[in-house]
Amino acid sequence: MGPLQGKRIIEFAGIGPGPFCGMLLADMGADVIVIDRKQEATQESVTDLQSKFVVVNRGKRSVALDLKQPGTVDVVLRLLQSADALIEGFRPGVMERLGLGPDTCLAANPRLVYGRMTGWGQTGPLAQAAGHDLNYIALSGALHFAGRADSPPTAPATLVGDIGGGAMMLAVGMLAAMVNAQSTGKGQVVDAAVTDGSALATSLIHGLFAAGRWSQSRESNLLDGGSHWYDCYECADGHYVSVGALEPEFYALLLEKLGLDDDPDFATQYDPQRWPELKQRFAETFKTRSRDEWCKLLEGSDACFAPVLDFAEAHDHPHNRERNVFVTVSGVRQPAPAPRFSETVSEIASPPPESGQHTDDVLADAGYATGDIATLREQGVI
Repeated sequence: MGPLQGKRIIEFAGIGPGPFCGMLLADMGADVIVIDRKQEATQESVTDLQSKFVVVNRGKRSVALDLKQPGTVDVVLRLLQSADALIEGFRPGVMERLGLGPDTCLAANPRLVYGRMTGWGQTGPLAQAAGHDLNYIALSGALHFAGRADSPPTAPATLVGDIGGGAMMLAVGMLAAMVNAQSTGKGQVVDAAVTDGSALATSLIHGLFAAGRWSQSRESNLLDGGSHWYDCYECADGHYVSVGALEPEFYALLLEKLGLDDDPDFATQYDPQRWPELKQRFAETFKTRSRDEWCKLLEGSDACFAPVLDFAEAHDHPHNRERNVFVTVSGVRQPAPAPRFSETVSEIASPPPESGQHTDDVLADAGYATGDIATLREQGVI
């Protein structure tokens, strides 16, 4: 039903941004076929989860292959002949050593979009080094401003790196390349790196820094918790709320709601010298009521306010319920597909598959006869 219906993506199983990108494309209607390692479901091995909990594999089909067996490369190349794109997240050079590098795959299918997902990129001094989300966003500069001034930078749980800088950038690049391939018949390689993408995500901050409007010191800027009007505060019941009243008219409304509009100390919104003192005043104010009480007073207004919710609370919030932000698939609550399309509605086609669940079906789709599939199984290829 989604806008990518009719597109086929071959995804080599991995962890992190690659599978998330594959999930985005599957949610949008693409037929995403995951090549799992035979007798070893990579996602499950790493996270020790049953397949139904590997949410990033929802809507996909799984083929289990032994990529080191003779003859497996021929099977993959045959699958790629009917594919629009490929996703792989190995270290640079691994696919080439397997015999499935870009030159080989594009020779088999000249219109193929070859999506490569790494932390450091395909080239550069660090290209072959191990790393994870935290390391990549540290190098890009994106991590420096996360956290409080009196503590080390705080890891933002893969959202900035693997998802924002990695999976999202890979998805945009692959979609753009597929549009180009559709009009030209020519595929290409998309080199997506978490470091590159998370650096790009700091573009707004780079502009503010160049204009002299952003300090190198953590928790001293407009949008990093430095100001009193852009931060989170603890309430009387131990829960937290967030305020982000950046614009003067929203700031004025927030002060009015808090009963501080007549206090001259709060008259100058953008004076960084006053922020520490005013943050303390805000903290004392928010401590006087429970989170629910603040929600009754502020939620839905232009004061730029929202309660800080945990997963269970987010699932049950009226706004999220009305928009069906979360859905349940095979008993597992998870975020619904996004963004939303008015005509070609995205949907979750199926629960995450077991490793190799669709091997026979996918090979049959590729033209393999029943006897050929049995032979491949005897040879240990599948």
